[in-house]
Amino acid sequence: MRIALLQLASPGEESVEDRIARVTGMVDAEHELADTDLLVLPEMWTAGYFSFEQYAARAEPFEGPTLAAARTWARTFDLLVHLGSFVEAGADGRLHNTSAVVAPDGTVVTAYRKVHLFGYGSRESELLTPGDQLGVGHVGGPTAGITTCYDLRFPELFRSLVDEGAEQLLVCAAWPAARLSHWRLFTSVRAVEQQAILIGCNAVGEQHGVVLGGHSRVVTPTGEVLVEAGTEEGFTYADVDPALPRQARAEFSALADRRWPVPAPVPTS
Repeated sequence: MRIALLQLASPGEESVEDRIARVTGMVDAEHELADTDLLVLPEMWTAGYFSFEQYAARAEPFEGPTLAAARTWARTFDLLVHLGSFVEAGADGRLHNTSAVVAPDGTVVTAYRKVHLFGYGSRESELLTPGDQLGVGHVGGPTAGITTCYDLRFPELFRSLVDEGAEQLLVCAAWPAARLSHWRLFTSVRAVEQQAILIGCNAVGEQHGVVLGGHSRVVTPTGEVLVEAGTEEGFTYADVDPALPRQARAEFSALADRRWPVPAPVPTS
Protein backbone atom coordinates (compact mmCIF):
# COMPACT_ATOMS: atom_id res chain seq x y z
CA MET A 1 0.00 0.00 0.00
CA ARG A 2 1.47 3.33 -1.08
CA ILE A 3 0.73 6.34 1.12
CA ALA A 4 1.23 10.02 0.31
CA LEU A 5 1.40 12.61 3.09
CA LEU A 6 0.78 16.17 1.90
CA GLN A 7 2.13 18.76 4.34
CA LEU A 8 0.48 22.16 3.87
CA ALA A 9 0.80 25.71 5.18
CA SER A 10 -2.25 27.90 5.78
CA PRO A 11 -1.06 31.53 5.74
CA GLY A 12 -3.57 33.97 7.20
CA GLU A 13 -3.61 36.28 4.17
CA GLU A 14 -4.74 33.47 1.83
CA SER A 15 -8.48 32.95 1.35
CA VAL A 16 -10.04 29.50 1.60
CA GLU A 17 -10.91 29.61 -2.09
CA ASP A 18 -7.35 30.53 -3.07
CA ARG A 19 -5.94 27.85 -0.78
CA ILE A 20 -8.10 25.10 -2.22
CA ALA A 21 -7.16 26.24 -5.73
CA ARG A 22 -3.46 26.29 -4.82
CA VAL A 23 -3.54 22.83 -3.24
CA THR A 24 -5.55 21.47 -6.15
CA GLY A 25 -2.75 22.70 -8.41
CA MET A 26 -0.21 20.86 -6.26
CA VAL A 27 -2.25 17.66 -6.41
CA ASP A 28 -2.90 17.89 -10.15
CA ALA A 29 0.81 18.35 -10.84
CA GLU A 30 1.85 15.38 -8.68
CA HIS A 31 1.94 12.56 -11.25
CA GLU A 32 3.27 10.13 -8.65
CA LEU A 33 -0.21 10.04 -7.13
CA ALA A 34 -1.27 7.83 -10.03
CA ASP A 35 0.60 4.98 -8.31
CA THR A 36 -0.62 5.83 -4.79
CA ASP A 37 -3.36 4.19 -2.73
CA LEU A 38 -4.00 6.78 -0.01
CA LEU A 39 -3.46 10.55 0.23
CA VAL A 40 -3.58 12.20 3.68
CA LEU A 41 -3.79 15.96 4.40
CA PRO A 42 -3.38 17.97 7.65
CA GLU A 43 -5.93 19.28 10.14
CA MET A 44 -7.87 22.46 9.28
CA TRP A 45 -5.74 23.26 6.26
CA THR A 46 -8.57 25.15 4.54
CA ALA A 47 -9.59 27.40 7.44
CA GLY A 48 -6.21 27.48 9.22
CA TYR A 49 -6.31 25.94 12.68
CA PHE A 50 -5.15 29.06 14.51
CA SER A 51 -7.49 31.41 12.60
CA PHE A 52 -9.98 31.29 15.47
CA GLU A 53 -11.62 34.62 14.64
CA GLN A 54 -12.50 33.29 11.20
CA TYR A 55 -13.92 29.90 12.16
CA ALA A 56 -17.53 31.01 11.74
CA ALA A 57 -16.89 32.78 8.43
CA ARG A 58 -14.90 29.86 7.05
CA ALA A 59 -17.26 27.14 8.25
CA GLU A 60 -18.86 25.01 5.56
CA PRO A 61 -21.51 22.28 5.41
CA PHE A 62 -20.28 18.70 5.30
CA GLU A 63 -21.02 18.64 1.57
CA GLY A 64 -18.89 21.72 1.04
CA PRO A 65 -15.83 22.81 -0.96
CA THR A 66 -13.28 20.76 1.02
CA LEU A 67 -15.16 17.50 0.47
CA ALA A 68 -15.79 18.45 -3.16
CA ALA A 69 -12.06 18.95 -3.76
CA ALA A 70 -11.22 15.62 -2.09
CA ARG A 71 -13.78 13.84 -4.26
CA THR A 72 -12.24 15.32 -7.40
CA TRP A 73 -8.73 14.21 -6.37
CA ALA A 74 -9.94 10.72 -5.44
CA ARG A 75 -11.66 10.22 -8.79
CA THR A 76 -8.87 11.79 -10.83
CA PHE A 77 -6.11 9.63 -9.35
CA ASP A 78 -8.22 6.58 -8.39
CA LEU A 79 -7.13 6.68 -4.75
CA LEU A 80 -8.43 7.11 -1.23
CA VAL A 81 -8.24 10.63 0.20
CA HIS A 82 -8.21 11.54 3.88
CA LEU A 83 -9.10 15.20 3.40
CA GLY A 84 -7.58 16.31 6.69
CA SER A 85 -10.25 18.34 8.46
CA PHE A 86 -12.34 21.49 8.09
CA VAL A 87 -14.70 23.65 10.15
CA GLU A 88 -18.07 22.02 9.63
CA ALA A 89 -21.27 24.01 10.13
CA GLY A 90 -23.73 21.45 11.43
CA ALA A 91 -27.43 21.57 10.60
CA ASP A 92 -28.10 22.77 14.16
CA GLY A 93 -25.71 25.72 13.73
CA ARG A 94 -22.95 24.27 15.88
CA LEU A 95 -19.40 24.09 14.53
CA HIS A 96 -17.20 20.99 14.49
CA ASN A 97 -13.66 19.99 13.52
CA THR A 98 -14.63 17.36 10.95
CA SER A 99 -12.60 14.95 8.86
CA ALA A 100 -13.52 12.32 6.28
CA VAL A 101 -12.05 9.64 4.05
CA VAL A 102 -13.21 9.51 0.45
CA ALA A 103 -13.09 6.40 -1.76
CA PRO A 104 -11.84 6.45 -5.38
CA ASP A 105 -15.44 6.60 -6.62
CA GLY A 106 -16.10 9.69 -4.50
CA THR A 107 -18.19 8.05 -1.78
CA VAL A 108 -17.42 8.85 1.87
CA VAL A 109 -15.83 5.82 3.57
CA THR A 110 -16.05 7.31 7.06
CA ALA A 111 -16.34 10.69 8.75
CA TYR A 112 -15.34 11.91 12.18
CA ARG A 113 -15.93 14.96 14.36
CA LYS A 114 -12.94 15.58 16.62
CA VAL A 115 -13.74 14.37 20.14
CA HIS A 116 -10.97 16.03 22.15
CA LEU A 117 -10.94 19.77 21.50
CA PHE A 118 -7.84 21.69 22.53
CA GLY A 119 -7.92 24.50 25.07
CA TYR A 120 -4.30 25.15 26.05
CA GLY A 121 -3.46 28.38 24.24
CA SER A 122 -6.27 27.60 21.79
CA ARG A 123 -9.91 28.67 21.39
CA GLU A 124 -10.93 25.44 19.69
CA SER A 125 -12.76 24.07 22.75
CA GLU A 126 -14.55 27.42 23.17
CA LEU A 127 -15.72 27.76 19.57
CA LEU A 128 -16.40 24.19 18.48
CA THR A 129 -18.57 21.33 19.67
CA PRO A 130 -16.89 17.94 20.21
CA GLY A 131 -17.99 14.83 18.39
CA ASP A 132 -19.25 11.72 20.14
CA GLN A 133 -18.74 8.98 17.55
CA LEU A 134 -15.79 6.91 16.36
CA GLY A 135 -14.58 7.17 12.78
CA VAL A 136 -13.86 3.69 11.38
CA GLY A 137 -13.93 2.49 7.77
CA HIS A 138 -12.17 0.41 5.14
CA VAL A 139 -9.22 2.01 3.33
CA GLY A 140 -8.95 -0.50 0.55
CA GLY A 141 -8.43 -3.80 2.34
CA PRO A 142 -7.47 -2.71 5.88
CA THR A 143 -9.83 -1.16 8.40
CA ALA A 144 -8.72 2.30 9.53
CA GLY A 145 -9.65 4.52 12.44
CA ILE A 146 -9.33 8.29 12.08
CA THR A 147 -8.44 10.78 14.80
CA THR A 148 -7.33 14.40 14.92
CA CYS A 149 -4.29 16.05 16.54
CA TYR A 150 -4.99 16.46 20.30
CA ASP A 151 -6.69 13.04 20.24
CA LEU A 152 -3.18 11.57 20.25
CA ARG A 153 -2.97 12.28 23.99
CA PHE A 154 -5.91 9.99 24.77
CA PRO A 155 -4.96 6.32 24.34
CA GLU A 156 -8.45 5.08 25.23
CA LEU A 157 -9.79 6.54 21.97
CA PHE A 158 -7.21 4.60 19.97
CA ARG A 159 -7.95 1.39 21.88
CA SER A 160 -11.64 1.86 21.08
CA LEU A 161 -10.77 2.11 17.39
CA VAL A 162 -8.73 -1.10 17.61
CA ASP A 163 -11.65 -2.80 19.37
CA GLU A 164 -13.73 -1.84 16.33
CA GLY A 165 -11.23 -3.60 14.05
CA ALA A 166 -8.83 -0.80 13.12
CA GLU A 167 -5.42 -1.90 11.87
CA GLN A 168 -4.39 1.52 10.59
CA LEU A 169 -4.64 4.76 12.56
CA LEU A 170 -4.87 7.95 10.51
CA VAL A 171 -4.13 11.24 12.27
CA CYS A 172 -4.44 14.69 10.73
CA ALA A 173 -2.88 17.45 12.81
CA ALA A 174 -1.87 21.08 13.26
CA TRP A 175 0.74 20.26 15.91
CA PRO A 176 3.03 23.16 16.92
CA ALA A 177 6.80 22.93 16.54
CA ALA A 178 7.14 23.85 20.23
CA ARG A 179 5.86 20.37 21.13
CA LEU A 180 7.40 18.43 18.26
CA SER A 181 8.99 15.94 20.66
CA HIS A 182 5.49 15.04 21.90
CA TRP A 183 4.27 14.55 18.32
CA ARG A 184 7.06 12.09 17.67
CA LEU A 185 6.53 10.36 21.01
CA PHE A 186 2.77 9.91 20.75
CA THR A 187 2.71 8.82 17.12
CA SER A 188 5.26 6.11 17.92
CA VAL A 189 3.64 5.03 21.19
CA ARG A 190 0.15 4.76 19.70
CA ALA A 191 1.44 2.57 16.89
CA VAL A 192 3.24 0.23 19.28
CA GLU A 193 0.61 -0.01 22.02
CA GLN A 194 -2.22 -0.56 19.52
CA GLN A 195 -0.09 -2.82 17.29
CA ALA A 196 -1.24 -0.79 14.30
CA ILE A 197 0.20 1.26 11.45
CA LEU A 198 0.02 4.94 12.38
CA ILE A 199 -0.15 7.48 9.57
CA GLY A 200 0.18 11.07 10.77
CA CYS A 201 0.03 14.18 8.57
CA ASN A 202 0.90 17.50 10.21
CA ALA A 203 0.67 21.10 9.06
CA VAL A 204 3.66 23.39 8.41
CA GLY A 205 4.33 27.10 8.17
CA GLU A 206 3.26 29.85 10.56
CA GLN A 207 -0.27 30.74 11.58
CA HIS A 208 -0.93 33.82 13.72
CA GLY A 209 2.48 33.62 15.34
CA VAL A 210 2.45 29.85 15.88
CA VAL A 211 4.96 27.73 13.95
CA LEU A 212 3.62 24.33 12.96
CA GLY A 213 5.88 21.33 13.38
CA GLY A 214 5.52 19.26 10.22
CA HIS A 215 7.45 15.98 10.46
CA SER A 216 4.54 13.93 9.13
CA ARG A 217 5.36 10.28 9.60
CA VAL A 218 4.36 6.64 9.16
CA VAL A 219 5.11 4.24 12.03
CA THR A 220 4.79 0.44 12.03
CA PRO A 221 3.36 -1.71 14.85
CA THR A 222 6.89 -2.40 16.07
CA GLY A 223 7.77 1.29 16.25
CA GLU A 224 9.82 1.52 13.06
CA VAL A 225 9.50 4.94 11.46
CA LEU A 226 9.14 4.20 7.76
CA VAL A 227 9.28 7.83 6.75
CA GLU A 228 9.38 11.25 8.39
CA ALA A 229 8.99 14.51 6.51
CA GLY A 230 10.69 17.79 7.32
CA THR A 231 9.11 21.22 7.75
CA GLU A 232 8.38 22.16 4.15
CA GLU A 233 5.18 21.96 2.13
CA GLY A 234 4.97 19.02 -0.22
CA PHE A 235 4.50 15.29 -0.63
CA THR A 236 6.20 12.51 1.31
CA TYR A 237 5.67 8.85 0.37
CA ALA A 238 5.80 5.55 2.24
CA ASP A 239 5.26 1.97 1.10
CA VAL A 240 3.48 -0.03 3.79
CA ASP A 241 2.61 -3.71 4.06
CA PRO A 242 -1.02 -3.69 5.30
CA ALA A 243 -0.52 -7.16 6.80
CA LEU A 244 1.94 -5.84 9.43
CA PRO A 245 -0.66 -5.33 12.19
CA ARG A 246 -2.04 -8.84 11.85
CA GLN A 247 1.48 -10.26 11.85
CA ALA A 248 2.48 -8.23 14.91
CA ARG A 249 -0.63 -9.20 16.83
CA ALA A 250 -0.12 -12.88 16.03
CA GLU A 251 3.56 -12.93 16.96
CA PHE A 252 3.33 -10.78 20.11
CA SER A 253 -0.12 -11.09 21.64
CA ALA A 254 -0.20 -7.95 23.79
CA LEU A 255 -3.75 -7.04 22.76
CA ALA A 256 -5.02 -10.54 23.46
CA ASP A 257 -3.34 -10.50 26.89
CA ARG A 258 -5.30 -7.49 28.17
CA ARG A 259 -6.68 -7.88 31.72
CA TRP A 260 -8.56 -4.61 32.08
CA PRO A 261 -11.19 -4.14 33.22
CA VAL A 262 -10.28 -6.67 35.87
CA PRO A 263 -13.01 -9.36 36.10
CA ALA A 264 -15.24 -9.06 39.16
CA PRO A 265 -14.41 -11.57 41.90
CA VAL A 266 -16.63 -14.64 42.10
CA PRO A 267 -18.87 -14.36 45.18
CA THR A 268 -18.23 -16.92 47.88
CA SER A 269 -20.99 -18.47 49.94
